[in-house]
Parts: sequence; C-alpha cells; structure tokens
Amino acid sequence: MKKLNVFPKPISLRKLIGPSFVILALGLGSGEVILWPYLTANYGLGIAWGAILGITFQYFINMEIERYALVKGESVFVGIYKLFKPSAYWFIFSTFLGFGLPGIIAASAKVMASVLGISDFKWVAICFLIVIGLILSIGKTVYGMMERITKIIITIGVPFIFLLSVYMATQTDWIALANGIIGKGEGFRFLPPGISIATFLAAFAYSGAGGNLNLTQSIYIKEKGYGMGAYAQKIAGLFSRHSDEAIVLEGTNCAATPEDVSRFKKWWKTVSIEHAIIFWFLGTISMIFLMLLSYSTTHGLPDNAEGINFVINEGAVIGRIVYPFIGVLFLVVVSIMLFQTQLGVMDSTSRIMAENLALIKLGEAKNSKINLSKIYYVFVWAQILFGVTLFLCNIYEPKTLIIVGAVINAFAMFIHVALVTWLNLKSLPSVFQPSVLRRVIMSIIFVFFGVFSCVVLWDNLF
Repeated sequence: MKKLNVFPKPISLRKLIGPSFVILALGLGSGEVILWPYLTANYGLGIAWGAILGITFQYFINMEIERYALVKGESVFVGIYKLFKPSAYWFIFSTFLGFGLPGIIAASAKVMASVLGISDFKWVAICFLIVIGLILSIGKTVYGMMERITKIIITIGVPFIFLLSVYMATQTDWIALANGIIGKGEGFRFLPPGISIATFLAAFAYSGAGGNLNLTQSIYIKEKGYGMGAYAQKIAGLFSRHSDEAIVLEGTNCAATPEDVSRFKKWWKTVSIEHAIIFWFLGTISMIFLMLLSYSTTHGLPDNAEGINFVINEGAVIGRIVYPFIGVLFLVVVSIMLFQTQLGVMDSTSRIMAENLALIKLGEAKNSKINLSKIYYVFVWAQILFGVTLFLCNIYEPKTLIIVGAVINAFAMFIHVALVTWLNLKSLPSVFQPSVLRRVIMSIIFVFFGVFSCVVLWDNLF
C-alpha cells in the first residue's frame, strides 16, 4: 500500500446509520430470539445480566474491529493475514464449522411449519435455504440489498415485540426483570443450579452477532465507504454487470497528518454513537423484551426444555390472552426474524471465507487480482448445499445445532479478540491506536471467553 490518500471528511450521524443494523440483525435469530428466551423460559429472569454483559462486550469488540477498517480502508482479515498468514486457513475453517450448521434456519422453518400445520419442517427449511441463495444472488450490490432488508425487518419486528411484551408483562414480571439485571434470580445469584454452562456460554456468545461474524463489521465499514474505506471497491451481485470485476483487497494508507487525525477522531466519535444506539441499545432492548415476553408467557410450562417448543408455547399463550391472530402473527414475525438472521449470517460468513481464500490465492500468485464476487457465491451455495445435506440426513434439531455452533463460535471469539487487539497495536500508527482503557477492556473480554471456553471443554470431556 504505497499510495497515500487524504482521510475523507466525516459524514453526519443520520447518513452514517447502516452497518450496525446488519450486525444487529445477525444476532436477532440466535441469542435474542432463541437462546436467552429459552434460558428464561426454563430458569427465569435471574440471568438477564448475562445478556447485557454479553452485548456490552461485543460493542467494544466491534468498535476495535471498526477502528482498523476506518484507518486502513480494508478488512481486519487483510491486516491479520499480513502479520500471520496461517490465519486465513483458520478463519475459513472456524467460520464454516461454526456457522455451517443450519440451526437458525431450522428454527425459522419449525416455527413457520407450526403456523402452516406442516409436521416435517425440514422441507420448509430446505426451501428457505434455497430462497436465501436466490436473494443473495440477485442484488445489484449485496451489501445495499442486505441493509434494506434488515432495516425493514428490525423497524417492524422490534416495536412489535416491545408492545407485546409491555402488554403481557405483569408488575411481578417487571420486578423479576429488574432483579435479573443485577443477577438476582429466584433462589440463586447470577447462575441458577442445573443450568448448562455450554448453553449459557452459547447465549453469551450470541448476545449480538458472535463468533467470526463480528469481524465482518470491518467489511461492512469498507463496503459503505466509511473512513479510508471510501477508496475501496464493493462486492457486486452475481447477475450484476460488474460481477466480473476483479477486486483488490488491500486498502489505502493516509499520511496521518494533523488534519487526517482530526478527521479520524470525528469519524470515530460518530461511528461510536451510531453503534451504541443501533447495536448496543436496540440489541439490549430486543433481548430484554424477548426475555420478558418468554418469562411472562411460558416460564414454568412443562415442555419448555424440548428444543424450541417454548417459542410455539409463547404463540399459544399470546393467542389465548390477547387474540388468536396475534399469537399467529407473533410466530410469523419470529420466523421472519430468524430467516432474516440466517440470510445475514450466510452473507457474512461467505464474505469472511471468500476474502480469506482470496488472500491465500493472492499470496500464491503475486501481483494478480482476484474476482471476490465469484468466490463469495461459491461459498454461499456451498453452505446451502451443506445445510440441505444435513436436513436430508435428518440432522435438523434447531436448538442442538445452534448451541453446538455457538460454543464453537465462543472459542473463535477468544481467538479473534486477541488477533484484532494485536493487529491494532502492531499495524496502526500510535495516534490511531486504542487507549489504555480500551486495551484493559479487551484484555478482560479475552480472559472471559478463554476461561469460559476451557470450562465448557472440561465439562464435556471429563
């Protein structure tokens, strides 16, 4: 990256809003809609503190990822690869292993099948996967299409859940929620007896996006042209006339003049506010009210622990207390939110694997260019084929698939937190590096995921 460019002028907060919607949407179908409400249905609201702490951790993780992309105009994958080339193989392997298991779309299909009266939901899941592949293939640019879809679904789905939760909750439920935020449950503090540590870690890791998905925030920053990403290229749709355009992955450096530093600080302040409002605040509200709704409708019912039956139980209780069509509408909204999450996950994971495979190929053939769009679509349809194969082999229990994938992704977060922190300290000029406080916070997050991952591994092996 020999060429130096001027750091672009910052834009207004209103125009900046976008990437955080996408990263928020990635978590709506895993932690927010499924795992935290599942734990609440079975153990009560005393675990609410974990959801808030988890998404707070992810806020700081995401901001350090955004830091690199703003300064360098390239994804963190490119930067990490320059420091440690085997990282590309790790990101491809861990991403496919963690997110190739189609638990989210299986959950979406099961909920929709319950509405339609279909007993074997795997066929619905297979159809959903194929539809996702088609949606990702027809956009003019993939990111623009993803952002439009996620904004619509979040702006409709989140207020609906909010209103439903407020209507259904009693004063006792609100008190239980307030106690749960400070870790006080019904006869326990912080963790209830008998809770699966693996399931709790899975929910904690999915308080937001989770796993390697957090790293795609750097790709979305580049795609939107924020900071030095203004000089980067985009991924075109499969049928776009630009889909054959070769894409250079490396970004462009700035000279780090006083003007550049001043502009970066303004960008940093604005993206921090945007991410706090859209990702942290809306994400926290979504989780809290989904947990509250789960508690007020299903806590104590006998079959909550069986898969994702608690969601269907929620719809039935809502239908009895409000109106039957509201219960059905709730299930439809949940299914659509889960579908949208799988759509976002498929896009993000394909971006991750495509970019890392492209880095490997570029490393093998110097001074060549890579068609990133074509590699991206190979991974999209490879994941769809893998998911369809699992469903045809009758491997489709949603909760099991989600928990296994989430535990894998918790370990992946332990790895990438260390790599991104190292990257920012090693590759960024000192004026752009994280403060001492940010370094301490990232160290705490690193230790937390490391310890929890070891505990889960120990529990399952010994």
